[in-house]
Amino acid sequence: MFLTNKDMLDLIELRHDLHRHPEISGEEKETARRIRAFLEQAQPDRLFADLGGHGVAAVYDSGKSGPAILIRSELDALPIHEKSDAEYRSGTDGKGHLCGHDGHSTILTALALGLSRQRPATGRVILLYQPAEETGAGAAAVLADSRFGQIKPDYSFSLHNLPGLPFGHVSVVEGPVNCASRGVKIHLSGKTAHASSPEHGISPMRAISRLMPALAELGSGFPPEPDFSMVTITHAVMGEAAFGISPADAEIWATLRTLTDDRMEKLCEAAETLAKKVADEQQLTLDITYDDIFLHCENAPDAVGHIRRALDEEKISHGSEGLPMRASEDFGRFRAVSSSAMFFLGAGRDYPNLHNPDYDFPDALIGTGARIFMRIIRNLTDAR
Repeated sequence: MFLTNKDMLDLIELRHDLHRHPEISGEEKETARRIRAFLEQAQPDRLFADLGGHGVAAVYDSGKSGPAILIRSELDALPIHEKSDAEYRSGTDGKGHLCGHDGHSTILTALALGLSRQRPATGRVILLYQPAEETGAGAAAVLADSRFGQIKPDYSFSLHNLPGLPFGHVSVVEGPVNCASRGVKIHLSGKTAHASSPEHGISPMRAISRLMPALAELGSGFPPEPDFSMVTITHAVMGEAAFGISPADAEIWATLRTLTDDRMEKLCEAAETLAKKVADEQQLTLDITYDDIFLHCENAPDAVGHIRRALDEEKISHGSEGLPMRASEDFGRFRAVSSSAMFFLGAGRDYPNLHNPDYDFPDALIGTGARIFMRIIRNLTDAR
């Protein structure tokens, strides 16, 4: 292990500090500042700030020809109220690190400590602290940043902790590992009327009553079936908070989910066709918009091979349990510029699930995650 006992204590303190001060997607300014302050002692050769928003990239360069390896974590927290008795629980009401991004970023910072003491023998390593993963906007913004060309990788790796897997066990597989998803907002508009005379208006009540179950029924199958699709109704609102008005407007939010990007286009078409049919029948105006767009995440076979080699050399058990996942991840965008792969690190069989109000990243995973990544780095940059 390349980390000292003091390193581990400092890293756990950093993780708790990040946990105590959660910032949601697009607001990670202070989180990035805390990371940069800790990185000062790790002396990267180059440090990029405000990358794709509030992103941070620390570069460790051998000065010799070799592969460029990007290791990525996430900075953002969630707009969920944390339920915890921990001393370091969220100090911001309604926001919490309930997905483990504080832990993932701490693992990257552990790598920074190791690389500061021993640079890669060849090539360079880029530690990317990415903003706005939860909305699907962060990876796209980082890739679109004009400075990304200066750190463009040959390989990209990432991890996510995963409750339900045995503690410290890794799940990894070639091909799709996270589904494509996107949020759809369906807005229906008619005409208000007095509640005593609803026939004088055009209400969206029947339309949303039909659309919500009908949209959900568009889903079929389970991963890894190629035609897997899923529609989850996440929000619905109709009219004003008043008893005297028959409403004119309603809005339905749903998350569309498919195993691959090409299947997503078919699901969007089906949802739009259904919404238009119902709106026309009820004489309503229809408007459809999309948000939180995630491409599917697909692991390159050669990148997975490097992960499995590292796991074997570190004597960490691994398999392919639970993959591909229905959940989405914007790390999938990095496959457009590099050979990329994500693996999943077990947080425990009976551990609280991601996005639960009582979830908290296990500190004991910091060292395990750091060992895996460092072994990948050394294997790829060893001068041999």
